Amino acid sequence: MNLLVFSNILLWIVVVIQIGVIFALARQIGILFERVSPVGAMVSDMGPGLGDKVPAMDLPNLNGPGLTLGRAGGKSQLIFFLSTSCPICKALLPALKSIAEDEGRWLDVVLASDGREALHRRLIEAEKLSQFPYVLSSELGMSFKVAKLPFAVLLDGDGKVAAKGLVNSREQLESLFTASETGIPSYQAAVAGVTS
Repeated sequence: MNLLVFSNILLWIVVVIQIGVIFALARQIGILFERVSPVGAMVSDMGPGLGDKVPAMDLPNLNGPGLTLGRAGGKSQLIFFLSTSCPICKALLPALKSIAEDEGRWLDVVLASDGREALHRRLIEAEKLSQFPYVLSSELGMSFKVAKLPFAVLLDGDGKVAAKGLVNSREQLESLFTASETGIPSYQAAVAGVTS
């Protein structure tokens, strides 16, 4: 009987130690996630390649006069493809507003989508997006081969693709600027030692 009691107590001690180890590991994993820098935008191989000149496109703008994308000699343009039903797209709108305000001297932020105009007008009003050019054009999305949202394309002042990719966070959105500045198209390319 003593051996049975002793083994039962020993098993409970082992279980308590295992629970402590699991909590310690969970804490260390959390610390590791905080330290690891976020991976940049996921670059897509489809559509115009990095450095390719985009043909100038005259497009209608829901928030004002028509807009020309890819014009040479102008400001850089960040084209952000979104959908009215995309929660991540909506979550990134404050970041886009901040970027437009902070980088406005050299960058124009352009919102792009397709679909019914009425839904987009409601989004513009609800999210207070009237300061952005807002383009409804399925041809634009097809020309950049946008398959998933939210997707962003950074065009330089000469109308060339400086960076592009799927963006799910502010960090990934800002990684497009880093890619443009460094000439390294993505985090994955940096690890592989590739430059554009």
